[in-house]
Amino acid sequence: MNDTKNMRKLGLIINPIAGMGGKVGLKGTDGLVEKAIELGAKPISQFRTKKVLDALRPVKNAIHLITYPKEMGENAAIEAGFKPQVIGTIKEGQTTAEDTKRAAREMKDLDVNLILFVGGDGTARDLVASINSDVPVLGIPSGVKVYSSCFSIKPRAAARITMKYLWEELPLREAEVLDINEEKYRQNKLEIKLFGQLLIPFEPTLLQASKIASPFTITEHDNQITIARHVIENFEEDVTYILGPGTTVMAITEMLGEEKTLLGVDILRNNKVIAKDVGEEEILKFIQESKKSKIIISPLGQQGMLLGRGNQQISPRVIRNVGKSNLIVLATRYKLRTIQRFRVDTQDSSLDEQLRGYVRVICDYNEIQMKKIE
Repeated sequence: MNDTKNMRKLGLIINPIAGMGGKVGLKGTDGLVEKAIELGAKPISQFRTKKVLDALRPVKNAIHLITYPKEMGENAAIEAGFKPQVIGTIKEGQTTAEDTKRAAREMKDLDVNLILFVGGDGTARDLVASINSDVPVLGIPSGVKVYSSCFSIKPRAAARITMKYLWEELPLREAEVLDINEEKYRQNKLEIKLFGQLLIPFEPTLLQASKIASPFTITEHDNQITIARHVIENFEEDVTYILGPGTTVMAITEMLGEEKTLLGVDILRNNKVIAKDVGEEEILKFIQESKKSKIIISPLGQQGMLLGRGNQQISPRVIRNVGKSNLIVLATRYKLRTIQRFRVDTQDSSLDEQLRGYVRVICDYNEIQMKKIE
C-alpha cells in the first residue's frame, strides 16, 4: 500500500438497500427489502456511489480511502479504480443499521478527515446515533425521501464538496437530520421529526436544504384550492394525469370529491382517480394505453426538488414518455417564497440536463410564475 502519511483520509459507508423502494411505490425500504425485490426493485446505492468516486478519480492517489467490505463500499471503490483499506466485517447480503453505526465508529477511531455516506434519512440517523458531530460527514442522496440538510444535491456535487473540503478547507457547520415515521408515512400521514445534527462541510450552492412542510393554515389551503380550480378547468378529456405526492396536488382530488394518497403517485382520468399508489411499471402501462399523458407535481418546500425526492415512481422512463412539455408544476405563493431555485435529481444525468431551464408554475387561479430548474 502507498505511504499514507501525507494523504487525506476519506471514509466511505454505503447503505446498499437505500432507495430501493422508490420506483416501486414503497415509501421507504426499512423492513421492506424482500417486498421491494418482489416488486422488481433494483439497488441504486452502488450506482450513486460510483458517480462520486468517478469524479474523485483524478485525486485518488492523494486519498487514503477507508471503507467497509463488499456492498458497503469495497466493491464500488475497487470498480472505480481505488485501492481502499477495508475494515470490519459484515454478513454479505444481510447488512443492517448496526453495520453502518459500527463502521462510522471505527472510522472515527482511525481519525478520518471526512466520512462519505450513501443512503437516506435513516442512514443519517444511524450516524447521529454512532458518532453525532464528532467527525465531519457528507451524505450522498440515495434514499426515497432525503429530507435532511446533511446531503449534497447530487452525487457529483458530493465529490466537489469533498475536494473543496480536503484541499481548500471549507468551513464546517451543523446540519439537521430529519426523518419521518415510515409506518405512518405508508398510512398517508406525514410526521417529520428532528433527530439531531451532523457536522458537514459547508458549501451552500452544492448542499440541499432541509425540507419544510406546507403550513396547515386557512390561507395556504385556500391558495391550494384556487390552484386546483385552475388546473381542473384546464383538464383535457381522456388525458391521463399522473398525480405526484403532496397537499398541493391533493387539493385537485379534494375539489373533485375523489380520494388520493397524500404521499404516493395516483392516476386520474376524466376527473376520476382510476389507480392509487402506483409504481413505475404501472404508470408506464397507463401511459402506453392513453392517447396523451401529463405529470402534475409540486416541489419540496425550501429544498426546491421537483423530481427525485419522494416521487421516484415518476422515473426517467416515465418522464421521457410523457415529455417535458407535459409537466405541470404547482406551488403556493408561500412555498415559492421558500425556494430559491428548482432542482431535479432523476438518476439520469442527460435527462436532468434536458430538464434545465424555465418552467411555468401555477401559483394561483389564472396566475403563472416562471421558475428556473438549475
